[in-house]
Amino acid sequence: MIDRATVDRILDAARIVDVVGEFVTLRKSGVNYKGLCPFHDDRNPSFMVSPSKNICHCFVCGKGGTPAGFLMEHEQMTYPEALRWLARKYNIEVVEKELTDEEREAQNERESMFIVNEWAKDWFHDTLKNAPDGVAIGLQYFRSRGIRDDIIEKFQLGYALSKRDALCSDAIAKGYKKEFLVKTGLCIENERGIYDRYSGRAIFPWLNVSGKVVAFGGRVLDSRTKGVAQKYVNSPDSEIYHKERELYGIYQAKKAIAKEDRVFMVEGYTDVIAMHQAGIENVVANSGTALSVYQIRMLQRFTQNITLLYDGDEAGIHAAMRGTDMLLAEGMNIKVLLLPDGDDPDSFARKHSAEELRKYIEQNQTDFITFKTRLTVQNVEDPVKRSEGIGGIVQSISVIPDQILRSTYLTDLARRIGMKEQTLIAELNKRVRKNMEEKEKEMERERYRTQSPQTLPETKQVAPPSPEKPDVETRYAPPSEGGAVGVTSPLQGGGGSIELLLLREIVRHGEEVIFDNLEADDGSTLSVTVAQYIDADLSADGLQFSQPLYQQMLQEAVAHCGEKDFKAETYFCRHSDMQVSRLATRLAIDRHQLGKRFKIDNDEEDEKEKRQQDKTARLRQRVQHLVMDYRLSIMEQQLKSLKQQLRLANSNVEQTMSLLKTFKETKELRDILAKRLGSDLVV
Repeated sequence: MIDRATVDRILDAARIVDVVGEFVTLRKSGVNYKGLCPFHDDRNPSFMVSPSKNICHCFVCGKGGTPAGFLMEHEQMTYPEALRWLARKYNIEVVEKELTDEEREAQNERESMFIVNEWAKDWFHDTLKNAPDGVAIGLQYFRSRGIRDDIIEKFQLGYALSKRDALCSDAIAKGYKKEFLVKTGLCIENERGIYDRYSGRAIFPWLNVSGKVVAFGGRVLDSRTKGVAQKYVNSPDSEIYHKERELYGIYQAKKAIAKEDRVFMVEGYTDVIAMHQAGIENVVANSGTALSVYQIRMLQRFTQNITLLYDGDEAGIHAAMRGTDMLLAEGMNIKVLLLPDGDDPDSFARKHSAEELRKYIEQNQTDFITFKTRLTVQNVEDPVKRSEGIGGIVQSISVIPDQILRSTYLTDLARRIGMKEQTLIAELNKRVRKNMEEKEKEMERERYRTQSPQTLPETKQVAPPSPEKPDVETRYAPPSEGGAVGVTSPLQGGGGSIELLLLREIVRHGEEVIFDNLEADDGSTLSVTVAQYIDADLSADGLQFSQPLYQQMLQEAVAHCGEKDFKAETYFCRHSDMQVSRLATRLAIDRHQLGKRFKIDNDEEDEKEKRQQDKTARLRQRVQHLVMDYRLSIMEQQLKSLKQQLRLANSNVEQTMSLLKTFKETKELRDILAKRLGSDLVV
């Protein structure tokens, strides 16, 4: 690991103009620099580089960041790799943190396994190209599948000799330990001795997102597949490889995925290779395993858009169906394309040119609503099966986190199947509530497992009066029926645009004191920063930002506010989490800035102090106003939710009266807060 002091030296030395300038032609624009964005097809310079803030940002696609963040995005590097790149550029010696004996042993073991795998990859590849059996059997197999030599090199394909201990004997002779040959899964050891796992098979190396060899897949050749139970043999799970966390082809595809802003998901190795050969490189395979959250989140580093590309038989349909809900729950935008029956991506790509393949995909991929409707509802006469099909689609919609998208899909479904939208809304709300209950139960189980129970916020609390503001009692009672379409529970927050404005204040001014010398209960005095004020005000009513990332950044700002020299903007822009860094950069940078000749520079201390006081007063007023705006937006959402519940209550008199009472109380509080905001508006 790189020690913290070295990381700080690297980040302090790195200059955004130097780093971006190696990849983008920049020109001066006031105090900043501008250039064509390298992350999208930019015709008018929209990529802004700010030397003073040491960050960059595209005002069209939103990408950018610090020097390290830019490298991570542009070169698809990990954070440590970006730091080492910067260290080399600025001639900074990288000092690794002193590890404990246990950490050093574990690290050495992992490194040894990577070294053995790298050697094995080269051995398989050299055997394919140079050994007589490799050329006659292995290379002939790949060429019979139409795979070109340049693609063989790109994926480092190989061949394992049929002799049962060929690789093992060579490895031990070269000084590699038997222990690591077994741990990586290259060899199998039992009472009869040690022998190769992949003998006589075509070899497909698995490279992780950083390009390290983590595993291998071995395929029995065509002449031997008849009657063979296992056509493919893959590496077992190990210290460096867990199948549910890896995707075949991700290393070769990651730049194309980021550039195209879409990934194609196929089933097998040869599907990936055939697509690359046809000129489509933004493709990966999960190789027969059920799609996992780890794999989805890896893809989200590069894109939110995915097309499931499978053959049209029963197995392909099942593969497309099983990952849909998980992808939707993680916020991915899904399209599905089933190829003509009898074709898989491999065979289809070999029959068509790159242009024909792209055109076919573009014309025939459909959103998941169309796909599921055609599959489970369209032309289904049996009422029970039709109902089950509709229920399955509504369940898929219910897991989508974006409420507007959820509502849009539901409207589309109602139109397609000719059913009243209100009926589908009622069913969707039931499923949303059930999903929320299941998540809460899972969270409770997780808290119980970790033995760190957390106290849930009360549903009714009185917020303390804001400093320099008249007392206003603000109580929040959650609606009796939660989770309606387009509604966020008050306890979870809401008002996305206002949340973003509050977060901007946290990023830009989180550490700045806006209340000084406040008297505490014990008679001492204390100072309150922007981040502390926002956190305390919202926490008083059990409120938090609806976006987990926003909430995380607020909590980190509060946690670090007491540290000497802490500056929120620098901290968040330099954050190792690329999501945090990218968002902070977007909030920190201004599209337009004054040039040097417009800067006011008054050396008189009295004037400087007065300007600082005025600035603090404006900041305090702005933050207080935003917090009240945020509370008002939550109340507005609650009123919308209550109205919808009143419509659904129908003839239930008791429930209707309870909802009306809650609606009246909430509206009165909303009106009081709106009046305060109207008389205290900051222009």
